Amino acid sequence: MKREEAFELLKSHLKHKNLIKHSLAVEACMRALAEKFNEDPERWGLAGLLHDIDYERTMDNPERHGLEAMEILKDKIQDEEILHAIRSHAYKEEPKTKMAWALYSADPLTGLIVAAALMHPTKKLEGVDLTFLKKRFKEKRFAAGANREQIKQCEKTGLSLDEFMQTCLDAMKGISDNLGL
Repeated sequence: MKREEAFELLKSHLKHKNLIKHSLAVEACMRALAEKFNEDPERWGLAGLLHDIDYERTMDNPERHGLEAMEILKDKIQDEEILHAIRSHAYKEEPKTKMAWALYSADPLTGLIVAAALMHPTKKLEGVDLTFLKKRFKEKRFAAGANREQIKQCEKTGLSLDEFMQTCLDAMKGISDNLGL
């Protein structure tokens, strides 16, 4: 599946603009991480873009999250590594690949980065640096939904927390216009 086709599919299943922005943010992080690991940014980007394709369908039934995505994607994506990453980010199975661990950790990190940008005096990603982000990371009540333990699992990719956070922050700054930040 090509990226544009995947984006159209995503938009046909997600109507809430913030969910689409979240998907774009995770896609940007996954592409940047793929490049860092000398992996295919197209494949990794697809995993990031499509990871929450079933979210609006399953938000009242979270135990179905990831499973509904498999139904949507079954005839469209045959790449088992992408499908595994999507299932494991939704806690349907243990992440086993670098791609899966990256998605598992990048998903909540994007929420933390967006929250940090919104509370920054500039209200823009450009004003957020790693020091600012790490301070917010340590504040347990700040963006409480961004699971810090899940984010820390990024170390299973071989990157330190700082490297992972910086890579995702830079990636999101690169699409800040699309994110409205």
